[in-house]
Amino acid sequence: MSAEMIIEEDISQIPIDEIDVSNPKLFQQDVIGDYFKRLREEAPVHYCADGHTGPFWSITRFNDIVRVDTDHKNFSSESTLGGIVLDDINQRPEVEDFRLPMFIAMDPPKHDEQRKVVSPIVAPNNLAAMAPIIRERAAGILDSLPVGEEFDWVDKVSIELTTMTLATLFDFPWEERRKLTRWSDIATTSPGHGLVDSWDEWKAELIDCATYFQGLWNERAGGKQGHDLISMLAASPATANMPFNEFLGNLLLLIVGGNDTTRNSITGGVLALNQNPAEYDKLMNDTGLIPNMVSEIIRWQTPLAHMRRTALRDTEVGGKIIREGDKVAMWYLSGNRDSEVIDRADEFLIDRKDARKHLSFGFGIHRCVGNRLAELQLQIIWEEIVKRFRKVEVTGEAERSMSNFIHGFTTMPVILHPH
Repeated sequence: MSAEMIIEEDISQIPIDEIDVSNPKLFQQDVIGDYFKRLREEAPVHYCADGHTGPFWSITRFNDIVRVDTDHKNFSSESTLGGIVLDDINQRPEVEDFRLPMFIAMDPPKHDEQRKVVSPIVAPNNLAAMAPIIRERAAGILDSLPVGEEFDWVDKVSIELTTMTLATLFDFPWEERRKLTRWSDIATTSPGHGLVDSWDEWKAELIDCATYFQGLWNERAGGKQGHDLISMLAASPATANMPFNEFLGNLLLLIVGGNDTTRNSITGGVLALNQNPAEYDKLMNDTGLIPNMVSEIIRWQTPLAHMRRTALRDTEVGGKIIREGDKVAMWYLSGNRDSEVIDRADEFLIDRKDARKHLSFGFGIHRCVGNRLAELQLQIIWEEIVKRFRKVEVTGEAERSMSNFIHGFTTMPVILHPH
């Protein structure tokens, strides 16, 4: 199906059983919202027998998503069962010798033990210490931008700020920090989408990632430990002796989690304000709205479109029986547009009441460990933007990622207008 066909398709004429919301082109063309709307209204717990990545269930309403997300006894994240994404690379025959366990794709007790190792990096005292560093970097990035000339916001701002923060969390060599961006993109992209052409290349790049980090690990396990993620992993009995693939899996989880989600919210916020000029005016008239706006941006963008679970036993959700072994997608992007739970859910409102009431960070034991750091980066970058610029104007089409998991952008042209 071509992108043009998708855009022109009359959704109302598609038999409900044939709707496949896992098709990544629907996300790339930004038409997925209409498909989710129909599922929420007609089949909120929906079975697709012939999906882009095989048969699966879609959970599309807010409360049903919370129900599944908080029920790890019936719905597993375990990588050996398929993990947390519909298009599970670990299950492909091309990489069956290269499966990458990670703690987000584990069930208790192992999940809890490994998550506990890294969670102190985003404790309130650490965030307070990081805030001035992030602000200094955000200011430096913004001050280096060309005013009145078109440039790519994704590359120059969104990627740069989040990669700087990620390099700090890992105490990663500064001049090589864009390696982290590359590995994050590789980890979330199948071959043939512009980064690598084959699974062998895909594996080779990720092995390079693991080898590079193994060098940092060996330095810090040998005595040069700091307050960074690698030192924490090396020092804890729960993670000190991980097998190679598990080591790489957890690295990629921390890289993607600390990079893709925040960078796409930074871009998505600029786009949302341009699409809603009254909200941009509201912001410039009252910059005290920024903390609340940050939550609304994260809801609106929903940088991870879904999380997947596997049913451990026959379980009823929304009047439907999900069978043991079935794949289940919790579509956070759809739940964040559920008007039965979120008032005026299809509107972007920076002064929304209860703006933190959204699904973008998940619920239960797998709730995003770095959610406060993501909010902090967004708040700081917007505080620094409004000091300098009357408007960040989007001047052309924002190109979106072809992914049903990372709900993000590859490029977005902008021009800066100073006060």
